[in-house]
Amino acid sequence: MPGFGNGESEKVKIEVLYVDDCPNHQPTIERLRNVLAAEKVSVPVHEVLVRTHAEAQTLHFVGSPTVRVNGNDIESVEQFRPGLSCRIYEDFSGVPSEALLRNAIAAAKENAS
Repeated sequence: MPGFGNGESEKVKIEVLYVDDCPNHQPTIERLRNVLAAEKVSVPVHEVLVRTHAEAQTLHFVGSPTVRVNGNDIESVEQFRPGLSCRIYEDFSGVPSEALLRNAIAAAKENAS
């Protein structure tokens, strides 16, 4: 699977922040990898385990799982407070939709060009 090309993949960082035993962590990783493959994007997915409330505060972690592309949450989170809890996305699911993931990746691809 090709990357962005011309070193752009080095400009893109994808993180999945999660709490231990989160039932939506692995389904999110699987969906994210499927979207990356469909979009022909080859970048590593960094998984970040958040263990404490202090880490949640420092990382501005608003629930598990949280997906960030280049440091930006894939969904607006201004109204949420950092903490060690489950996360519900806009479609009332604990796993981000393919559309949310695709839009964030497309924006990253555009910005890397």
